[in-house]
Amino acid sequence: MSIKPREDRATSGVLMMLLAVMLFTGIDTSAKWLSIAGLPVIEIVFLRYFGHFILATGYYLPTSGPAIFVSNAPRIQLLRSTFLCLSTVSNFWALKYLPITVTTTIAFAGPIATTLLAIPILGERVGIHRIIAVCCGFFGVLLVIQPWNAAFHPAMILSLFNLVIVSGYFITTRMIAGVERNATQQVWSSGFASMVLAPFAFAHWVWPDSITQWLVIVAMGAFGATGHISATAAHRRADASILAPMFYTQVFSATLVGIFIFDTWPTLWTLAGGAVIIGSGAYIWQRTRRKSKAPPAPLV
Repeated sequence: MSIKPREDRATSGVLMMLLAVMLFTGIDTSAKWLSIAGLPVIEIVFLRYFGHFILATGYYLPTSGPAIFVSNAPRIQLLRSTFLCLSTVSNFWALKYLPITVTTTIAFAGPIATTLLAIPILGERVGIHRIIAVCCGFFGVLLVIQPWNAAFHPAMILSLFNLVIVSGYFITTRMIAGVERNATQQVWSSGFASMVLAPFAFAHWVWPDSITQWLVIVAMGAFGATGHISATAAHRRADASILAPMFYTQVFSATLVGIFIFDTWPTLWTLAGGAVIIGSGAYIWQRTRRKSKAPPAPLV
């Protein structure tokens, strides 16, 4: 499969990224709802990736053929897929106990952690200004999780674990940028997770007992596949430096979902920590944009 040429349609790119971000919120919403309904977390993660794999394969295979299954960097692709699988398991597990606004806000620190890890792993040079921004970002995380407060929930450790694992996913995504096809990345990551999780999911399988649950399961897979396809298309139309801030709009969709679906309002600590994290991430993004006209694309 040949990589499609870049297009310069920033407005449509931004709109497609906003759509992708809303769809990503839909994944978390579906997972939390199914968990509350009584389905095991491992089963939910399996269903999320199996649905994604079926839809992504059906989308890319007719036009690109079997080449979508051939990786140009199989070892890194396997490592990247492992990071993504572990990240989803920890995130969905945390969602079982935490408000969606909390898990979403902590996840915003992913690019901040990646900035720090890129120093020893990728050999990137990071100035003192970005180091300070990283420290501020992690202070924002502390405001959200409040380890000193009785409101601290052990599931927040899962979100912190997810933060570290997502950073590994960011790093490996950068390592195969320009080397691996977007279609291959989606098929491998979703197929790998489906294959690895299937034995564990079937060992503790709980059949959905209503049409509503089945519809949510189908929607979750559709959210995953469509969200990633939309994000990929967005990056063909606009620079990553333009699209990166769009990820922070997820705080609004997560807040609305928390209020109207789960009847959970964000706390003042979550809002304050989120503001610090977003501010730090925006500063790092701006510094990166100054250093390069074409910074690495953010994780989708």
